[in-house]
Amino acid sequence: MKIIFAMGNEGKLREIKAVLGEYFEIVSSKEVGIKGEAEETGKTFEENSKLKALYVMKQTGCPVLADDSGLEIDFLGGKPGVESARFMGHDTSYDIKNSAILDLLSDVPDEKRGARFVCCITAAIPSESGEPEILQATRTMEGLIGRKIAGKNGFGYDPIFFLPAYGVTSAEISPEEKNKISHRGKALRAMKDLLLGRFNK
Repeated sequence: MKIIFAMGNEGKLREIKAVLGEYFEIVSSKEVGIKGEAEETGKTFEENSKLKALYVMKQTGCPVLADDSGLEIDFLGGKPGVESARFMGHDTSYDIKNSAILDLLSDVPDEKRGARFVCCITAAIPSESGEPEILQATRTMEGLIGRKIAGKNGFGYDPIFFLPAYGVTSAEISPEEKNKISHRGKALRAMKDLLLGRFNK
């Protein structure tokens, strides 16, 4: 069965294919010719993920997966949160964003540098009734904001997200190891179970 992933982000697409590719044919919305993206007006990861999935499902009539994820920093009251991708502007590089966050937390002690990555995966499945079926899975990865930018394996905020159990950032572990512990990996495995349960009825 073909499932469309409502985004063209290559890093996320690789992670999704690593978990779901054995069971489903995963293609990006970019590959099927979808232009533009849903306006992310939700206040939660769940709301925005659902908006993205429905936007593509209504144009294609196919089952769609969408991801909304971000970084919550305790010292900043949970920010950037749902604004993670838009923090300091969409076109601002993550090197600049990461440096800005390190500057904001430069004098903050380790015990107050708690943070987590959050990911909500939504599946929007067309139905004969016309009311799409919605499945959702939200998971987190806990850590700290590190003291420096480190690592080349990840993307986004990975180079400043320190994993105490590993002693490195999430950009310094292998993609395979990251998939085992990451917010997106956990959410995708939960979604895999939901989808297999749904389509194996």
